[in-house]
Amino acid sequence: MKKIKYSYIVICIIFLTSCSGYLDRLPLNGVSSDTEINTEQALALTHAAYQPIQWMNLYNMRLWTLDIVAGNSIVGGDGGTDGTETTQFANFITTTDNQIALDIWRGANPGILRSNLVLEKVPDLDIPDDLKNRCLGEAYFLRAHYYFILVRMYGGVPLILTPPVPGKDITYSRTSADKIYEQIISDCENAITLLPEKSNYSDSDKGRACKEAALTMLAKVYLTLGRNYNDVVSICKQITAMGYDLTKCKYADNFDSSIKNNPESIFEVQYTGSSAYDFNGNDNQASWLSTFMGPRSSGFVAGSYGWNLPTLEFMTSYESGDLRKDITVLYEGCPDFDGMVYLPSYSLTTYNVRKFLVSINIVEARDQCPANFVVYRYADVLLMEAEALNELGRTAEAEAPLNIVRSRAGLPAVSNKTQEEMKEIIIHERRIELAFEGHRWFDLIRIDNGDYALKFLKSLGKVNVNKNRLLLPIPQLEMDSNPMMTQNPGY
Repeated sequence: MKKIKYSYIVICIIFLTSCSGYLDRLPLNGVSSDTEINTEQALALTHAAYQPIQWMNLYNMRLWTLDIVAGNSIVGGDGGTDGTETTQFANFITTTDNQIALDIWRGANPGILRSNLVLEKVPDLDIPDDLKNRCLGEAYFLRAHYYFILVRMYGGVPLILTPPVPGKDITYSRTSADKIYEQIISDCENAITLLPEKSNYSDSDKGRACKEAALTMLAKVYLTLGRNYNDVVSICKQITAMGYDLTKCKYADNFDSSIKNNPESIFEVQYTGSSAYDFNGNDNQASWLSTFMGPRSSGFVAGSYGWNLPTLEFMTSYESGDLRKDITVLYEGCPDFDGMVYLPSYSLTTYNVRKFLVSINIVEARDQCPANFVVYRYADVLLMEAEALNELGRTAEAEAPLNIVRSRAGLPAVSNKTQEEMKEIIIHERRIELAFEGHRWFDLIRIDNGDYALKFLKSLGKVNVNKNRLLLPIPQLEMDSNPMMTQNPGY
C-alpha cells in the first residue's frame, strides 16, 4: 500500500440479496478504526468486507478477462483503444501503468483493510458466540481470498494484518510470496473452524462465506503450491460429505440469473440488479458480464458490448457431443438464443460467450442485470480431487471424480490412462468445465511452476511470454508513492 494517512475510514455497508437479505443496502456509515462499535456496526463492517469482490476491479470485470490473457478468447469490443490494457497483458507487453495492474491492486486491498477491521473489533464485542464466530470466519475467509488473488497476480505483496492507526503515516514493503501463502493457509484454517456449512444458513443469509468455501480455497491453495495432495483429497471428500451431488445439479443453473446460490454453488458474488447506483461505480449492484459479453449489434442482451470473443483454437478443443458447448458459447448453427438466431458476423472470431448472457426480454437495461458470479462450485472440487489423486500416482482412483464431471457433460468415461495422459485430460477438463469463469489463467501459471503456461501460450503464437510476465507489474502509482516498494523483475 502507498504512504497514506488514515484518520477516517468510510465503510460502505452492503447487504447483497433482495429486500430482507443480508446484501440489501443501507445508507453509508462512517466508522473510524479507533471507534467503539456496537453489534449492528459489527455486522455492517462484516458486510462491507464483501463489497470489493463485486467491483469491476475484481469479479465484475478484471478477473473474468483473465481468460483472454489465458488464450481462450480475445478482447473484441469497439475496436481501437477499447480494451488496450487487456490486449497488452494478453500479448505480454504490459507496462507499469497498465490499468489492469492498478485495478486489481486497488480492488483487493480495500477488502483486506475492511476484513482487518472486523478481526480487530469483533472479538471483544458482547454478542452471541455463534454470531461472533460467523463474523470472524467471514473476515478470515475474505482476507485470505483477497490475498490469494494478489499473490497469484503480483507475487509478494505487503502483508497487513491490522488496521492502520489514525493519523499515522505508514509505508509497507513487500512480504515474500511464501509468507503470504502461510497467512492465507492460516486464515483459511481459522475460517473453516468458525464458519457454518452452507446448508445451515437461512435463506436470507445465503451467499455468505461458508465452511466449504474456505475448504475449497484451501484445496486450491495447496494445488497452487504443488504440495499437500493428500490433504487436497481429504478436503474434497469432506466437501462431498456435506451433501454435494453433481448428478443432481444442472450445468446451466450456475449461469441462470434467476437461480442464485444453487446446489452446486459453493461461493458466489451476489448482485441484486438494482439500478439505484452508478453502473460504473463501486456501489453498483448490477452484473457486467451479460452487458459486456453480449454479441455486438445483436440485440440479444441489454448493452451487447461484444467483449471476450472465443478463439477458433478454444472452440475446436470441445469433444464431440459435449453438452456444455451449447450452454457456454454461441456459434453458427448453435441453438437459438431466446428465439434469436446467432450470426457469425456478430463477432470478429465468429464466436461469442453464451453462458453469462441474460436475454433482453428478461433484463431490459444494461444496469439491471441481477446475475450472480459463481466463484467456487462443486465441479471444480471434483476436478481438484482428481488432479490431486493423479499427482499422488493414484491415477485409477482419479477416474471416479473426473468421470462424474464428464458424465454430466454427456461424455464417455475415461479409464486405463497413464499418469501423464490423465494429467492432460484433467487440465483439458478444467478448461472446458470452467471456461470463462476466471480459472484458466490461474491453472496455467500454477501447473509445472509456470512451465505449462509458457508451453501453451507459445503454441498460440504469444512470442513475448516469459516467466517474469506471468506476474503483473506493481502499479507505477504505487511505486511512485511508496519508497519501500520494489518492482517485479522484467518491468
